Amino acid sequence: MRGSDFAELKAFVAVVERQSFARAAEHLGLSPSALSQTIRQLEGRIGARLLNRTTRSVAPSASGERLYQRIAPLFREMAVAVAEAGEATGRMSGTLRINTPGIAARTIIAPRLSSFHQAHPDVLLDIVVDDALADIVTGRFDAGIRVGGRLEKDMVAVRLTPDLNMVAVASPDYLARRGTPSTPDELHDHACVNWRLQMDGRHYRWEFEKRGQRLEVAVDGPVVTNHADIGVAAALNGLGIAYHFERDGVAELLAQGRLVQILADWSISRPGLFLYYPNRQHRPAALGAFIDCLLDRKPFDRA
Repeated sequence: MRGSDFAELKAFVAVVERQSFARAAEHLGLSPSALSQTIRQLEGRIGARLLNRTTRSVAPSASGERLYQRIAPLFREMAVAVAEAGEATGRMSGTLRINTPGIAARTIIAPRLSSFHQAHPDVLLDIVVDDALADIVTGRFDAGIRVGGRLEKDMVAVRLTPDLNMVAVASPDYLARRGTPSTPDELHDHACVNWRLQMDGRHYRWEFEKRGQRLEVAVDGPVVTNHADIGVAAALNGLGIAYHFERDGVAELLAQGRLVQILADWSISRPGLFLYYPNRQHRPAALGAFIDCLLDRKPFDRA
């Protein structure tokens, strides 16, 4: 295989896996126009359209999907071989793709980015913040972070935090106008900020428990979102009651008096945040070091 053939195939795999010419070009260190030309050369050499492009998305054609399924495992094996060779020298490199909800990005990853980069300057962290519970295998991520109860099957899981407390909160202004519910059933008479589940588009049913009695309440209100920041902002602005993890910035707002907790005696806790990755034979050393860093294990320069 000529060097140009390899470069074309590598470019094709990058576009398919990142579902974007711009992101693939950035990953490869090319301009988008140069990458487009490389793909056109590959399609011309093969004699078939490999990618279907629109102004907003790119996806493999039927021929492109067949080609990708055949060559992608080979590129992954080569990447593993190169990583293992680099690990033997004690210096890690390459790209580590992580899919994470906002709560983990803000409270766990962001405070440790500088420390990890100082220890491993040749590792590129590609952090995708996603509160919609994406499939990390389909998305070609090395690992994901999720609340423990929502882990995918056939995954290795590493606990990052203790269990997380859930709190129902509202602004003092909202409660002064609408009153304070004393039981979960009274939420039906209030405006609430709904959370949309990515899996099927349904709204999350708020969960409560008191003295062994467990309830699930379907709420209604003026805002529906899949992002925690929007829910908290809606509550702060008096639009309704929100239901969130206490750790995700809500505790500070409660301490400041900008939000007020309601139904405290009905509060529940959820399994904590877990990092998880596919159960395969080789775990990249960079991922092991990243896990050590998130857990504040020193030194975090080993697999």
